[in-house]
Amino acid sequence: MMFNITGKRFWFFLTSGAVILIGIISLVTFGLKAGIEFSSGSMITVNFADEVDQGQLRQELASLGYTNVIVQRTGEGDFLIRTRELSGEEKTGLEDALVARFGSLEETEFHSVSPMVATETARNAAIAIAVAAIGILLYITWAFRRMPKPFRYGTCAIIALMHDVLVTLGTFSILGGILNWEINLMFIIGILAVIGYSVNDTVVVFDRIRENLTKGVSSNFEVVVNNSLVETLSRSLNTSLTTLVVVLALLLFIGASIQNFAVVLLIGIITGAYSSICVAPQLLLVWERGEWGRLFQWLPLPKAKAKES
Repeated sequence: MMFNITGKRFWFFLTSGAVILIGIISLVTFGLKAGIEFSSGSMITVNFADEVDQGQLRQELASLGYTNVIVQRTGEGDFLIRTRELSGEEKTGLEDALVARFGSLEETEFHSVSPMVATETARNAAIAIAVAAIGILLYITWAFRRMPKPFRYGTCAIIALMHDVLVTLGTFSILGGILNWEINLMFIIGILAVIGYSVNDTVVVFDRIRENLTKGVSSNFEVVVNNSLVETLSRSLNTSLTTLVVVLALLLFIGASIQNFAVVLLIGIITGAYSSICVAPQLLLVWERGEWGRLFQWLPLPKAKAKES
């Protein structure tokens, strides 16, 4: 085999495990900073006529009693101010105090979410992701129903999706701990988009495996999987690279309004391309060869022992 991709499968698993472990540690340490859609509160976007320092703005808000406020600067020079849920009178009082301290300002956006609505939104988001995962499992199982053990294809695809979601969650946890980034509805939309994009790449690889099995390329399942990966490698990489260009354009030129969506897509496209090549088909191979015992070892077995097994 010119490119022995499957021969590196345990190194791929080790790499994925290390990245996911870092993400889990970050999730335990920092958690995920929920936006107002999921934790309730008010978000106000203001633009000051004079130049205002972000640190001074945060200090002024603290002196006004908003100690847990989150202040972010947008690419357009506006300030996003996240506070507890504000009534109409409280919002007016806050703006008047800021005008007295920093001069005239313009409110460009304001929205508020109650605790009841936030809880409902979080529940619906979790249901949407769960339904998407179950639907994908059933669809792939049905699509490969003529193959031996079609449920394995669907299960491996779902594990690859979980891999992508965990990497994305871990990355956003780190960004939240360092840059105070919050997850919002755009984040959930991005996760659902990543799920669809990732499973598309995985199905392309699985479909090529099915074609090569039907053609009888080899009686060795590892050879079939490796050849299928080599044949679809350029397609997967080219598709991912062209999509990344579009996502980078969104991230650089659209601004903070879709920041979470664009960053989730950026992470998801990279991890999705990786998982469709290095996770899903490799798991299918491990399952077919009954190598689960080796899967849970930290390092691959030496070649001599691998031949004996």
